Amino acid sequence: MHYGQSPGVEKICVLVVDNSPIHTQLLADALKRDRSLEVITAGSDVRDIPNTIVAHDVDVVAISSNLDGQPGRGFELLRELRSVNRRFRAVVLLDISQEAVVLEAFRAGARGIFSRHGSVEALSKCIHCVHEGQIWGNSEEISLVLEALASAPSVRAVDAKGLDLLSKREKEVVQCLAEGLSNREIAERLGLSQHTVKNYLFRVFDKLGVSSRVELLFMTLSQANGSHPALVDAAARENHAETAVQTCTKAAEGGQAAAQIALAEICSSRRTPRDLADAYMWYLIADQQVSAARKNLSRLLTPEQVLEAEQRAALWLGKSHQHKISPSRVEYSPTTSSEPGLAANAD
Repeated sequence: MHYGQSPGVEKICVLVVDNSPIHTQLLADALKRDRSLEVITAGSDVRDIPNTIVAHDVDVVAISSNLDGQPGRGFELLRELRSVNRRFRAVVLLDISQEAVVLEAFRAGARGIFSRHGSVEALSKCIHCVHEGQIWGNSEEISLVLEALASAPSVRAVDAKGLDLLSKREKEVVQCLAEGLSNREIAERLGLSQHTVKNYLFRVFDKLGVSSRVELLFMTLSQANGSHPALVDAAARENHAETAVQTCTKAAEGGQAAAQIALAEICSSRRTPRDLADAYMWYLIADQQVSAARKNLSRLLTPEQVLEAEQRAALWLGKSHQHKISPSRVEYSPTTSSEPGLAANAD
């Protein structure tokens, strides 16, 4: 079926990025039946997508949540694209419509989500609506988003006289943290630099007497449930712990390493075989996130800076185990992967 186009109306430029080149081409060909759409693809290399968006002045990007065989890769790419170009609007193509996936799609910047079980005609209508500034999703999916917004934890920190300790902007940063956003995502949402976000977090740590994102996360969760601030082991024993665990699980599933570590510690405290296995799983996932972050950071440093950081880390680890480590025992061997290794003996 071919759709008409009103005279004098400009076409909507749509970039299709599906989970494989063949699916991309098939979907693009199907959408071209709507004559009001100018449908394009960016080839097989995702690195060409930013240039394609600019060169063709793309209005709407229809992108799969899974790319190159990697679940959630579409969300990562969408965040990257929106960090450099916010003009276009996005429709995320979902294989499944689970709560965590729906919320992650909107957090990544989607203005519409579309199930693959829908028709091409419905997808075309979705693209038109999103282009016009509307939000597209079924009633259940929109309800999930509204419920998440309504139940998002918030922090109200006051001193002995009842005066707010946090500024409006600091509260906004904490609110974003409670939703499971990374520093980069917080910066994008609030229009700040990542360096500024880090400074706000350090100030919040100092005002609230916490030392990490994990402690701040659980203070937020405990206050949202009407209790006093609690650390991981205490939160796991309280009656309201399940609510905290559910919120922490959402943040962990959203890719927040701090929440993944916190969830692993909660599961460890329960000591059942299933919980211990879950704890081990979350530690493994967090380790991958931390390793990737460390590798990326190492590329920004000189070998000398890497060596200095490794020496300081080795010394700190040695002190924590009540052993003295000599910096001369720390060895640095450059690798082709740019990922430094930490070799220290605690003899």
